[in-house]
Amino acid sequence: MRALVLSLGLVLSAPAAPACDIALVLAVDVSGSVDSREFGIQMEGLAEALLDGVIAEALVRAQAQVMLVQWTGSSRQRVTVGWTAMEDFAAVEGFAAAVASDPRVWRNYSTAIGEALVFSARQFDAVPACARRVIDLSGDGISNEGAAPREIHARLRAAGITGNALAIEESEADLTAWFFENVILGEGAFVETAARFDDYPAATRRKLLREITRATASGAGPERVRTAAARP
Repeated sequence: MRALVLSLGLVLSAPAAPACDIALVLAVDVSGSVDSREFGIQMEGLAEALLDGVIAEALVRAQAQVMLVQWTGSSRQRVTVGWTAMEDFAAVEGFAAAVASDPRVWRNYSTAIGEALVFSARQFDAVPACARRVIDLSGDGISNEGAAPREIHARLRAAGITGNALAIEESEADLTAWFFENVILGEGAFVETAARFDDYPAATRRKLLREITRATASGAGPERVRTAAARP
């Protein structure tokens, strides 16, 4: 009986599983190399991916918290759609609609990836209950302003943050390799590739599905991914 009581005590005292499995920052490049058509493709493609049935269900099952950040040069990062709890399908639809209609904040500035990562990392303070912290950064060029991304990796790792990336290689040859070496960090981190902006929606769907459902094997190191669209 005493053993049973002790066993029940251990069960009752065990910490409850987090209500939120993942906090996800969607950090979208709006630097000068991205024209208005390409910006539209990113916003619409991201909204479309979020509404995919499998992804929407995964977000709700994870009770995810999701945020949208637009970023470009130094000191130019902004939360444009704040943390939204994916409590049900209506919440996912509402967030996707906000993304699709999100107006562009900047147009003609440089590419400060390190600062985008630092800014995104700060946002997790508002969602401390989430089990995982993931920055999902997409971009079409290497960092050319501000702190080098690798210089801030140690701080992000210490905060338990994983950084994944989507490399859009339309104007930057083999950007995937650069993102792999300089941007991604954390257990199971990976780079997805889109050869052109037109490939962005499909690549975004693949990346979101992988992030939300933990498709990356536990304990795996960073991984370099090339999609079928990335190379003929």
